[in-house]
Amino acid sequence: MDVLNIVSGVFIIVGSLSIIVGLLGVYRMPDFFTRLHAASIIDTLGAMLILFGLIMHQGLSMISLKLFLILVFILITTPTAAHALAKSALHGNLKPVTDDDCS
Repeated sequence: MDVLNIVSGVFIIVGSLSIIVGLLGVYRMPDFFTRLHAASIIDTLGAMLILFGLIMHQGLSMISLKLFLILVFILITTPTAAHALAKSALHGNLKPVTDDDCS
């Protein structure tokens, strides 16, 4: 096997594992806002690692350019969508869980 294939495989596996760990984190978080934060961060990180691994695996080609454009699109849209969801939840009078609520 080529070293580039091994490195790209590691990126893909680490990205997949980070998404799985993020799912467990979303399951364990207490309220909407912390779940949204965990989901947006881990989704972006996992997608970046997977796409970067695919770009490395593909080499310099038109496919890698398209994968890079998808990566840029995800980097722009995921934080924007998370911000919009959090803002709409606040406008809908959804309150975050605080330490006083947990007691």
